[in-house]
Amino acid sequence: MAKTLLFIVNPRAGRTRSAAPMFDAVAHFCEEGYLVSVRRTAYPGHATEIVEAEGGNFDRIVCCGGDGTLNETVRGIMSLSAPPPLGYIPGGSTNDFAASLSLSSDPLQAARQITSSPGKRLDVGTFNGRPFIYVASFGAFTRASYSAPQSIKNDLGHLAYILEGVRDLSTLRPYPAVVALEEEIFDGEFLFGAVTNATSVGGLMKLHRDHVILDDGLFELLLIPNPTNALELQDLIRSLILQDFTGSGIIFRHVPAVTVETPEGFPWTLDGEYGAGAEKVEIRNLRQQLTFLL
Repeated sequence: MAKTLLFIVNPRAGRTRSAAPMFDAVAHFCEEGYLVSVRRTAYPGHATEIVEAEGGNFDRIVCCGGDGTLNETVRGIMSLSAPPPLGYIPGGSTNDFAASLSLSSDPLQAARQITSSPGKRLDVGTFNGRPFIYVASFGAFTRASYSAPQSIKNDLGHLAYILEGVRDLSTLRPYPAVVALEEEIFDGEFLFGAVTNATSVGGLMKLHRDHVILDDGLFELLLIPNPTNALELQDLIRSLILQDFTGSGIIFRHVPAVTVETPEGFPWTLDGEYGAGAEKVEIRNLRQQLTFLL
């Protein structure tokens, strides 16, 4: 019996509109003995719907697009009773999770990696029960990842996020919150917070690879408290410029779970896409719950 592969493609992601690289990837899958079914997404959330409806009938699922397409595909897979392994061909303008995994941005090379991979079980997060693959964040710069128009992302790539992040500074404000870990509680005002399982956050902040293990059941928690004086602000700016998230003015922890309570349900982003907030958010790490082909 032929092996089956569901190939989900977001035709709007990334800078190129040429379909030739996708044909090369599909041809490779066929050469490796897979019966390939291609589905193109047409609107936000479509990849999740496709996987929920059809994913259980396939031996493999591969998605091509940006982090948002990957997030939607993961959400669909996590709803299945027997989730098949997932492959990812990064095709967006900024692909944080692909960078963490050192995945090739060349579709044919990525397809070769997928078919030669024995599979590796990676952690998945949940945000009040909703699955995400690599980051949930709030505050400064998080709006940049979903408010920059897709056309601008396609044309400018990483620069689009930088420009949108700078514009976000004009409305920078602290967010009051109580952040509870297993053995610590941080109660205060924060400019930024992220619960992440990647070396890159929003295409802007970089974590050292030694700090991030994708299958250890732990997230990396990054909190930036609101500076209360000029010295704290100076230390914070220095840490951000040097991308040093272990210095003073920044809270950095490895945690299996985080609870965030706030008097207002401020917005979050999940894998770079808008996620509605709530007064109480529970984030959990589901250790090694997804088989990834990499």
